[in-house]
Amino acid sequence: MERFFAEKNIKPNELSPLTLAFIGDTVFDLLVREELVCRANRPAGELHTLAVEKVRASAQAEFVKALMPVLDEEEAAVYRRGRNAKPGHIPKNADPGDYHSATGFEALIGYLYLCGRLDRIKELYDIISSGR
Repeated sequence: MERFFAEKNIKPNELSPLTLAFIGDTVFDLLVREELVCRANRPAGELHTLAVEKVRASAQAEFVKALMPVLDEEEAAVYRRGRNAKPGHIPKNADPGDYHSATGFEALIGYLYLCGRLDRIKELYDIISSGR
């Protein structure tokens, strides 16, 4: 997959962390859904349940713990900007710490996506999928 609007002159490092998280949320969701569909043909309800397990804030907060040792300086800085952003609200069923960490994770995914670094997104996804 490549960006649909790659010809648009965008500077991801100039976007707000919440804007990066906005796109990163969807990119990560698509990645999770594609993996699930590639693994098995299942009822949509079951696929949805399995996807939610990976895209919820608490799961993403755990992913960050596994990824921190492999992030370079630039990636870690993007993550921190996202984590420290002030969202409009935090869902009542989410732990605030997990939610902030998940926002940082999504900002990182969004940043890498908009930079065209899909190979790096896949590399990070492989790490969290393998449990390393």
